[in-house]
Amino acid sequence: MDTKFIFITGGVVSSLGKGITAASLGRLLKSRGLRVSIQKFDPYLNVDPGTMNPYQHGEVFVTDDGAETDLDLGHYERFIDESLTQASNVTSGRVYKTVIDRERRGEYLGATIQVIPHITNEIKRNILAVSRTENAPDVVITEIGGTVGDIESLPFLEAIRQMRAEVGRENCLYLHVTLVPYLNAAGELKTKPTQHSVKELSGIGIAPDILVCRADHELPYELRAKISMFCNLPVERVFQNLNARSLYEVPLLLHNEGLDAQVVKILNLPQTEANLTEWRAMVKRQMECETFVTIALVGKYVELPDAYLSVVEALTHGGIFHGVKVKINWIPAEDVTAENVEKKLEGANGLVVPGGFGARGLDGKMNAIQYARENGLPFLGLCLGMQMAVIEFARHVLEMRDAHTSEVDPHTTYPVIDLMADQDLKNLGGTMRLGKYRCLIAPGTISERAYGTNDIWERHRHRYEFNNAYLDRFMAGGMIIAGRNPDRNLVEIIELPNHPFFVGVQFHPELKSRPNRPHPLFREFVGAAVKNRDGQ
Repeated sequence: MDTKFIFITGGVVSSLGKGITAASLGRLLKSRGLRVSIQKFDPYLNVDPGTMNPYQHGEVFVTDDGAETDLDLGHYERFIDESLTQASNVTSGRVYKTVIDRERRGEYLGATIQVIPHITNEIKRNILAVSRTENAPDVVITEIGGTVGDIESLPFLEAIRQMRAEVGRENCLYLHVTLVPYLNAAGELKTKPTQHSVKELSGIGIAPDILVCRADHELPYELRAKISMFCNLPVERVFQNLNARSLYEVPLLLHNEGLDAQVVKILNLPQTEANLTEWRAMVKRQMECETFVTIALVGKYVELPDAYLSVVEALTHGGIFHGVKVKINWIPAEDVTAENVEKKLEGANGLVVPGGFGARGLDGKMNAIQYARENGLPFLGLCLGMQMAVIEFARHVLEMRDAHTSEVDPHTTYPVIDLMADQDLKNLGGTMRLGKYRCLIAPGTISERAYGTNDIWERHRHRYEFNNAYLDRFMAGGMIIAGRNPDRNLVEIIELPNHPFFVGVQFHPELKSRPNRPHPLFREFVGAAVKNRDGQ
């Protein structure tokens, strides 16, 4: 069977949920026994999101092979339960850089370089690359970032227009996500924005095969028929996508609408039944959760929860496993002082300190960690969160009063966190320790019990690391080095004894958590928080 290509575009406004639509469709097609891969094309000129401010972009999602990617790839991985790669996230910056680098090397033999065909050819090459892997997918879903009509998206739209001619009409499907707003004053849904969006797309030369309409109210048949007539596609290809109680409910809602059945029909894919038993059971468990567990998240970017999207989802997964809803108290790290920390953490059953960069809020994070350490509050530190736990321990247990990270204080007497030997700060993009690395776990530790094995691989994104020059002092002071990278003897996991749950990890376990398969550390952390809530 030839690889099938599905292109997902969006119109009217941004944030309509193209990424969740793509991820949900991927889950539905995979449930039919198909091999599915998903990629995201973003029109901004940054080569990747790695150097972008979280307030602008949200979380940077890291793949096994070390790509810094859009947060939508997290949705893709969580929904289809597949590890994606560098090829799954392509920006305009990356496309243009590749073409310009080739031109500089003389690979175009002196030709005039133009958007068409050179830029569009490079875009198509990136689309096709996913289909030419060793274990080639049956279906490649490509989400085009931005909104139809944006000047930045035009080269991508032109490229996917050309794809139909190149791979064959029978192997190419265009799905357009649009908005059907409800006007309270008129008391009715309005189709005109959708009509205009489809008209804009058609003007580029792309006629959508399927419409997925975001709406707050049910779309009656008469309204779907109107959209069908004006947008020139059969009424059975107009689908509603209403607000869901959970992201993980969206595939089930779209399946009930018949979206995957229509996709299978259009692309002449095998007519196997969708097996959603496990997914339905997971969503049912989530919906039936009646009790809460409260987790305090002390971070730098709490005003924008998308900056910690994978952390939030991993906590949710742990909650589903234990049959509880996870309520997150978002606490700005800058607001936490030694005087108010008890008040700030009041009611919390557990503490998470996530990753980040820079000096802002570090003292607040350490105040929260000290409180958790001294008061038996379950604690999980991620990347920078682990580093802050190390510094806090050095200052208040080992009496290294000015211990710090050399990132913030290069003149500290005790640089217990220091720049990795192979790091260079001249070029910031794509130069950190990125992707998956091996970790060997010490026997008898919390981490070993959580993972059920001593040998793991986890994803990293950092420049600074535990300084092994102080290793003996920390171990003598009672800190457990629970995990190390065997190739470079890097400290990957720290724990404290005689504590319900105190674990810091240099990696990002949240990136590998799945709703039907929560990450072991988040599963056990939420379990410890539940015990804390219940006074156990």
